[in-house]
Amino acid sequence: MSEERKRAEQRGREGEAEAAMWLANQGWRILAERVKTPRGEVDLIARRGALVAFVEVKWRARAADLDFAIDEHRLSRVAAAAEAIAHQYAKPEDDLRIDVILLAPGRKPHHIENAYQP
Repeated sequence: MSEERKRAEQRGREGEAEAAMWLANQGWRILAERVKTPRGEVDLIARRGALVAFVEVKWRARAADLDFAIDEHRLSRVAAAAEAIAHQYAKPEDDLRIDVILLAPGRKPHHIENAYQP
């Protein structure tokens, strides 16, 4: 792995930790982090009441780059991964959704609720 890729991976992990702390401060309980499935990866899985959110976290060095950080293809992979593991984290009566948290230096986290609706 190149040094640049290692730095990006480390920054991504730091962003996920920041997003997890932010969610916890908003009343969410973090159930899991970085869950890998054959269909893709879910950065965070969080619960608040009867709602379970599968959260994609994106960090960019410049806030302007966040506009291009997430797209339909990435969200569909998160949704496919969430579908594969939802039974491990959610009860049958729970509501499920895909959320996104966008992070950039000097900017408060931007939480997009229910970001993916096929």
